Amino acid sequence: MKIEDMSVLVCDDSMFARKSLCMFIATLGVKNIFEAADGKEAVEKFAENRPDVVFMDIVMPVVTGIDALKQIKDTDPAAKVIMASSVGTQSHLKEAIKAGATDFLQKPVSNDQVKKIIENISKGVL
Repeated sequence: MKIEDMSVLVCDDSMFARKSLCMFIATLGVKNIFEAADGKEAVEKFAENRPDVVFMDIVMPVVTGIDALKQIKDTDPAAKVIMASSVGTQSHLKEAIKAGATDFLQKPVSNDQVKKIIENISKGVL
C-alpha cells in the first residue's frame, strides 16, 4: 500500500500534540488523517473510518487509551494501534501490549519513530 493511500487516526487529549503529529504525518504524504480528543471519540472515528493505523495516547479523559484500544480490537482484531505515553510507562506498556497494541512510543514521540511506523505499515511489515 502506498503511504498516500493510507488513513491514520491520531488520538490525544492535548490539541497541541494531536495537531503536531497530524501535521508531521501529512508531510509524509498521508492524505486521510482523522483526529480524536478522547478514547470514546477514537472508538467512534475508528468504526466510521477504519484507518490503517491509530496513534493513541494512553492517558485521556472519558475513555482511557487502553480501554479504547480494547474496544477497537474488539471491533477489528487486526487493527494496528500504536500507544503513546509519558507517565508510568512500564505498567502502561505491559497493559497496552496485553490489550493488543501493535507498538508503544515514549512521549514526546519522535518524528523518526512515526515515519518508521508509517513506512513499515505501508510495506506490510508491521
